Amino acid sequence: MIYWILKLILGPILAALWQPRAEGVENIPLRGPAIMVGNHLSVADHFFGALPVPRKINFMAKSDYFAGAGAKGAIARRFFRGAGAIPIDRSGGKASESALRAGLKVLERGELLGIYPEGTRSPDGKLYRGKTGVARLILEAKVPVVPMAMINAEKIMPPGTTVPKLGIRPRVRFGTPLDFSRYYGMEDDHLVLRSITDEIMYALMQLSGQEYVDRYAKVVKEERERAAKEERKAEKAARKAEEKERKKEKGA
Repeated sequence: MIYWILKLILGPILAALWQPRAEGVENIPLRGPAIMVGNHLSVADHFFGALPVPRKINFMAKSDYFAGAGAKGAIARRFFRGAGAIPIDRSGGKASESALRAGLKVLERGELLGIYPEGTRSPDGKLYRGKTGVARLILEAKVPVVPMAMINAEKIMPPGTTVPKLGIRPRVRFGTPLDFSRYYGMEDDHLVLRSITDEIMYALMQLSGQEYVDRYAKVVKEERERAAKEERKAEKAARKAEEKERKKEKGA
């Protein structure tokens, strides 16, 4: 109920402010379970991706969105749950198994499940290597798989920003359903899981027009964070050296 109330309220506002466009909505099943696989550019993906869909999409989202403290954290949790987000722990191992079970429960109810195979938002608007957990879910669920490509969403809310930018028109393209029935019963074969995942990422690349990078987005983010940290450290050391030099000159 909260999902539809939010959509009723936010839908017209989002449509008026950003005038989003959608293509291929007819590729989404009108009833029954299906997995929506999408690229992940921004937190705005949750909203603009679901806006033209006449059914509720339950997005699997990182548990960080639900971990805030105090009143702000409580409001955020209520909002994301109301928007159809399902918190998942991305640490791997038992957490991955728990995420799989959570996704299967949604599909068993005959609903739509939204997944971002990259596992995290793109740090630079490029499309990164997908994680194979989505492939295992596809083989266990045996349901239609619809690619959902977001375009321009990263320009509305770039990484690190909290206030969305106006004057940008986002788009979402829904591709024709992908058929992986030839792989049913092979969910324990890692090569099969990788093949399915790569096929999904190729479909998203074709729909979105993004440049593909055969690396995990999480690894690239960590490298950038380390580089930024080292740069700040070097700048701090340089400032200290300059200050020391000024004091030395003043003492002379």
